[in-house]
Amino acid sequence: MHAIILSAGRGSRLLPLTTDLPKCLLPVGLTSVLSLQLDTLFRHGIKTATVVTGFNEHLVQEEIDSRKTGPEVKALYNPFFQVADNLASCWMAREYMKQDFLLINGDTLFTPELLEQVLSAPAKDITVTIDKKGHYDGDDMKVSLDGDRLTAIGKTLLPQQTDGESIGMLRFMNDGTKIFRNELERLMRLEEGTKSWFLSAIHGLAQSGQRIDTTNIQGSTWAELDTPEDYEICRELFGNSEMARQRFTAV
Repeated sequence: MHAIILSAGRGSRLLPLTTDLPKCLLPVGLTSVLSLQLDTLFRHGIKTATVVTGFNEHLVQEEIDSRKTGPEVKALYNPFFQVADNLASCWMAREYMKQDFLLINGDTLFTPELLEQVLSAPAKDITVTIDKKGHYDGDDMKVSLDGDRLTAIGKTLLPQQTDGESIGMLRFMNDGTKIFRNELERLMRLEEGTKSWFLSAIHGLAQSGQRIDTTNIQGSTWAELDTPEDYEICRELFGNSEMARQRFTAV
């Protein structure tokens, strides 16, 4: 299993923390967001990763080069990061999608237990990791479900259409790798392609009848990093407690 981490963005909502530092390099406890992700992946047998970079990519490369342990990591620069959304970052990494892989947002933090649950789920073509909660806001990437099958995904789903939210971690296996690559190629040829989220590809596939499965990790610990308030939560959950430091010490 390969991992692709989308870390091209600056994280403008985190300014001034990200004036010079890419969001994926923000400190969390004794490490950074990116190294936390890579160490957790490595502990569960993922030995290779591609990190799509953009803003101040040389700093991300320095972080990767400084790592002494963990997966073998290749940085892939997306020169369009300032004018395109993350569908373009996925398209840039399409050559690394020819084997089973995880696709992870660069601002999603997760525990080893959550990752184990995702990796041990039944081997379906495309599986979106979801969480369920009592209330969803306008920034949540909401999902509609038919049982375990995803039928729609997007931030604008109405409350009555919402059955959970995507946490920013997807698994592609078997025919799912080719299905997703083909959809990326199709969308990037459209006028709106560069302005689209990669999850619009998942939505389009689901709407066309392609089966998209889900893994529900409700009750597991994860966090996304978009705002200063999010950063405090990430630091509390993944960096500040002694338990978290022991769990995520360098491999």
